[in-house]
Amino acid sequence: MYALSRYSFSIAASAIIALFSISTAHGQASKVVGQKPAFDDLQSPEFSGGRQKNFKPKDWLEIETNLRISISPEPPSKTCEKLTIKWYVAVKNPDKPGTFLLLTKQVDHVNIPLEDDQIFFSIYLAPSSLKRLTGSDKGGKNAVEFVGYEVLINGEKKAEGTNKGQPGWWNATSDKISRSESVPLLSKPETAFANSWWDRYAEVAVERR
Repeated sequence: MYALSRYSFSIAASAIIALFSISTAHGQASKVVGQKPAFDDLQSPEFSGGRQKNFKPKDWLEIETNLRISISPEPPSKTCEKLTIKWYVAVKNPDKPGTFLLLTKQVDHVNIPLEDDQIFFSIYLAPSSLKRLTGSDKGGKNAVEFVGYEVLINGEKKAEGTNKGQPGWWNATSDKISRSESVPLLSKPETAFANSWWDRYAEVAVERR
């Protein structure tokens, strides 16, 4: 009977702690102010050290925005534990002029400093993807028509932005735009820029396998 009582008490205590944690999380109000996304061509980086090999750098496409995040009451860590960005990129369809392919990517970020408007979030298209879309190794940004994003904290949308048009265009039904996985959007760690400009960008969560 004594052992059973201790077990029951342990379960009750765990339930109270869990409920308190949930209440605390729900009691925090988060706010995100997002900027208009921008995009540009970037050449593949060249690194020194070890055996050098000849190659001609090609263009990547980088898309980025910066976000200012606040949480009230502010946690002692002064960071947002986790944030998700859903990216939407409409590119010209090379196989059907006048139509667009909608590329999507969800990226989880962790430990984002609060009230810091110098933290950026980015997504990329590789040179091979741009070649497939444009037939050229240069000027990949000309293939992009629209760029949009949604920011979620604890599954709740906190901000959205677009380079032009109205936010949410990616949800509209149109015979001129269709979802595609023909070319992948890449997070920064998946690119040749993984170790570049480290302190400029928010940390990307590592996928557990």
